[in-house]
Amino acid sequence: MSDRKKVTLRTLFSKASKNEPISWLTCYDYPTAHFQEEAGIDMILVGDSLGMTMLGYDGTLPVTMEDMIRHTQAVRRGSPNVFLVGDMPYMSYQPSNEDAVRNAGRFMAEANCDAIKLEGGKAMAPRIKAIVDAGIPAIGHLGLTPQSVAALGGFRVQGRGAAQAKQIMDDAKALEEAGASLILLEMVPDRVTAMITEAADNCLIMSLGSGPDAHGQLLIYHDMFGLYPKFKPKMAKVYGNAGEVILNGLTAYANEVSDKTFPQPENWFTIKDDEFDDLKKLLN
Repeated sequence: MSDRKKVTLRTLFSKASKNEPISWLTCYDYPTAHFQEEAGIDMILVGDSLGMTMLGYDGTLPVTMEDMIRHTQAVRRGSPNVFLVGDMPYMSYQPSNEDAVRNAGRFMAEANCDAIKLEGGKAMAPRIKAIVDAGIPAIGHLGLTPQSVAALGGFRVQGRGAAQAKQIMDDAKALEEAGASLILLEMVPDRVTAMITEAADNCLIMSLGSGPDAHGQLLIYHDMFGLYPKFKPKMAKVYGNAGEVILNGLTAYANEVSDKTFPQPENWFTIKDDEFDDLKKLLN
């Protein structure tokens, strides 16, 4: 897809105005980014979920800005035309507006991002406003927010009760008023998502396990291809079990090395007989 045009905020809002859903996936490395670019994915999130999917942590909290910048740079090299979002890691924005702007700026300057994403509702609206005022597009994240999973009582649906649903709706409006261009709703009930989407004036609403009525959908790449061995979330659809294919290939390789059926002549390089004879003469 070398002739593909760069996806911008204008592109995304244009799709939404024509009722064309936006596709969004996580990505953490160059080759996967290349495939997503070729597939025509609209948006890529370099999520702090890389702490689990790439680095083997049990959660997202240990991820640093250096981790995020390095992976985001790799993804940008593989996907020059996708709308690229850098995920602000834990404590890169919570302490102050100044920290938030500085670290958001790193994503833009060092990784050539198109926007950044941060978690939280009304309390984070001043961070969103400061980042947007600095000229950086910002995306909010409500519902299940992994950086706050301890306070939320674990990985569970948010907004099933009326009071909590109303709080999420109020938070969404606060983020929109602060200047958020998009808001991700993770594990929010479908009808609550539909109401938030309907109420959004100048902000796109994206769904992760939150129903079909948002402006677009996000999936975790490792979940959709069976590449994360610890668990498969209910909200994930498996489009192909690449994990099984890889495991079978690794097992076959180990067995073939053990029984000496690998390598075969087509798998190695040789030297011409006359050159080898000359080599032996030189050694003698």
